[in-house]
Amino acid sequence: MFGISDFPLFVGAVMLLNVTPGPDMAYVAGQSIAHGRRAGILSALGVSVGGSVHTLACALGLSALIAASPAAFTLIKWVGAIYLVYLGLQMVRRNDATSAVSSALRPSGSFVVRGIVSNVTNPKVLLFYIAFLPQFVNPDSHQKTAALLILGATLVALGFLTDCIIVYGTARASGLIRKRTAAAKWLNRIVGTGFIGLGFRLATSTR
Repeated sequence: MFGISDFPLFVGAVMLLNVTPGPDMAYVAGQSIAHGRRAGILSALGVSVGGSVHTLACALGLSALIAASPAAFTLIKWVGAIYLVYLGLQMVRRNDATSAVSSALRPSGSFVVRGIVSNVTNPKVLLFYIAFLPQFVNPDSHQKTAALLILGATLVALGFLTDCIIVYGTARASGLIRKRTAAAKWLNRIVGTGFIGLGFRLATSTR
C-alpha cells in the first residue's frame, strides 16, 4: 500500500533503534531528571514534532538539498551543538533548591520548543531520515511522498512511546535521588556535563 515495502521489518528496525542510546534519548532523560516527569513528556513531544519536521522535509526532498549543501549542514550542526552546550551549562550551574519551583512556573511550551530545537538542529537525524526511510519505499511507486509520510509518522509515534517509557523510569529514579540535596546537585552536574559532551561531539562530527 502506498508503495511501502517490508513494513513489518521497518517497524522491527525502528523498535530496535528506539532502544539504542542516542542524543534524543539522552535529552529526554536529562530533562526528566532535571525537571520531572511533566517536563520529560513535553520534551518528548517536542522531539516528536522535530521528527515530524524531518519527515516532511524528507518527503518533499528538502532534506536532500540541505544535506548536499556543506554550508547549510555546518550551520545546522553548530546551532545544535551550541544549544546543547547552553543547556548543559544551565544544568551544571542550577541551584537545585529552586528547581521544582522554577520548573512548575516555566511555560509548558518552553519544554516543547526545546525538544523541537534539539531534534531539528541535529544534522545526524536529518541524514538518518534521508538514508533510512527511502529503503522501505518501492522505487517504482508513484506515491513516494505518501509512503515517506506514513513511514515517518510511524517512526515518530513509536519514538514518542519509547521516550514516554524512558521519562517514567528516569523521573521516578531521580525523584528518589532528589530527596538528598547533595546527591541532587551531583546529578545535575553529571547530566549537564553529559549535555555539554553531546554538544562537543556534535560540533566535531562529520557526515
